[in-house]
Amino acid sequence: MQTGTKDTVRLALVIGALGVVFGDIGTSPIYTLQTVFNPDDPHPVPVSTDNVYGVVSLIFWSVMIVVTITYIFLALHADNDGEGGVMALITLLRRSAAKRGRRATLWLAGLGIFGAALFFGDSMITPAISVLSAVEGLKLVEPSFDKAVVPITAVIIVVLFMVQRRGTSAVGRVFGPVMIAWFVVIGSLGITGIAKHPAILEALSPTYALGFLFGHFHIAFFALAAVVLSVTGAEALYADMGHFGRRAISRGWLFLVLPALILSYFGQGALIIDNPANISGPFFLLAPESLRLPLVLLATAATIIAAQAVITGAFSVTSQAAQLGYLPRLRVVYTSEQEVGQIYVPWINWLLLVSVLTLVFAFRSSAALAYAYGMTVTGTITITTLLFFYIAHQRWKTPLWLLIAGAVVLLSIDLLFVAANLTKLLHGAWLPLLIALIAFTVMTTWQKGREVVTEQRLKAEGSLSEFIAQLREKAATIAKVSGTAVFLNRGNQSAPLAMRANVEHNHVRHEHVLIISIDTLPVPRLRDEDRIEVDPLGYEDDGIFFVSMRFGYAETQDLQAALKLLDPATTEGRLDLENASYFLSKIELRRGDTHTMAAWRKRLFIATSYITADAAEHFGLPRDRTVIMGSHIEV
Repeated sequence: MQTGTKDTVRLALVIGALGVVFGDIGTSPIYTLQTVFNPDDPHPVPVSTDNVYGVVSLIFWSVMIVVTITYIFLALHADNDGEGGVMALITLLRRSAAKRGRRATLWLAGLGIFGAALFFGDSMITPAISVLSAVEGLKLVEPSFDKAVVPITAVIIVVLFMVQRRGTSAVGRVFGPVMIAWFVVIGSLGITGIAKHPAILEALSPTYALGFLFGHFHIAFFALAAVVLSVTGAEALYADMGHFGRRAISRGWLFLVLPALILSYFGQGALIIDNPANISGPFFLLAPESLRLPLVLLATAATIIAAQAVITGAFSVTSQAAQLGYLPRLRVVYTSEQEVGQIYVPWINWLLLVSVLTLVFAFRSSAALAYAYGMTVTGTITITTLLFFYIAHQRWKTPLWLLIAGAVVLLSIDLLFVAANLTKLLHGAWLPLLIALIAFTVMTTWQKGREVVTEQRLKAEGSLSEFIAQLREKAATIAKVSGTAVFLNRGNQSAPLAMRANVEHNHVRHEHVLIISIDTLPVPRLRDEDRIEVDPLGYEDDGIFFVSMRFGYAETQDLQAALKLLDPATTEGRLDLENASYFLSKIELRRGDTHTMAAWRKRLFIATSYITADAAEHFGLPRDRTVIMGSHIEV
């Protein structure tokens, strides 16, 4: 019975992974081959039997090398306490910097931040290209629908973003079965295409891919910019590892997703060989005419799921980046009591909606967006590969010569894809680079600005130990009121500005005073016994304590819930937490004359600070018992 229960849980994880992890890469057959042979491409690939064999073989081996080898067999083993993705790699790098030195690892961490920035571009482009490519199937059912594609796509996208606030927990249960149906259908349609030209299976041999690449390099090199679309969503396999685990993702990929994708690509290749005119929409033309409308509807559902997955991914990356200090604290709504990863970030949601709609109306077709899409994919994959091999060298005792050999092979392939996509720079590839550059600039500026503000704030606050000593000396002149006061602070070295102002101006303090520092550690989650540490600050009779509170970067920072873990033996008796008053120090930033940052970065930092979420809401503080006291700091 126990074995049966475990098998059921494992099956549920695989089904869940199919519904969330593989949405993006699972819908890539809709547009990949169509984009490769697009006659309007600035570097078109001529339609011939040899070229079709070469392209299909390139797609197969790209999927095998990039997804199966790089991600499934390698990257999924480099986890941060079960979490994956670029942000997890960055936290591993930060740990390495603390142990082994800073220069190289900090440079690589910066590269990782650029990879995370590229993901923001991906989260804008994926919903646009995925939904557009599915709705475009209507043109094959009825050509008169041509002008309706963009409006229908826009409506679907608006509805998709409007329901984000409800979370994915309710609809998540149907995602898996829908994607299972999707993969079964596209695999079956691929088989019908292969049956018309079984010889296409010869393209499984790498000789066709190598022959096309090196024998027709002037064509194949440019084709790589579209071939890379077959591996879109590979980063999702890694980023969502924390939700489903390595085994569930690996099994879903190897036993269902990979076979279905390969059958679809080979079936489309056979269809194009049978009639070159089929390049107009080989994916939908695999289906009999009577089944094309149902296929369009199923494809639309699948692409919505793909868009949902990447939007949720953007929420997660934003939340983790804020926890690690690369973005301001934003309002985060947790939409599921069971899954910590199911979150909703309103500010990011509306930013993505505006961005996606802009892309849809500006590019108006999936083929036009494909040039921009490839750049985000190749950039993220290359950065992930590089960081993986560096971390593998730091964490494992794998022979260096073996790591170098593997890195040279895989990075050479990745960089070849990057180079091919750079040829599309003027045809749309500039867009994700621009988005990534803006996001990277904001993230690094915020990190630098936080360091400057922290330094200035420490000067304004003064030494905490000296302040506590002064309180003892002036105890007779300071009134002590009953109750508990909680002051949020950045550490135990400086006095909270709000507490200093309360004593100096109001000449009053509470019977129990808790000075709390909240730290976000580079691990996803912590046990309760590791969450709190109490320091009496040198005196055990004054009712003033410093509490170091720790959270993992994937956790909700619920301060009230964490305070209930305090042991009365360490706080001179039981605290009145039900009626405690919370004091926050609000900082108003001003641009100063010191040369801490360039003037434009100071303005950017101050402008970015305006989107910071309310601290009381972020930490779960009661509004009616929270006092906010302001001060000014120059940057």
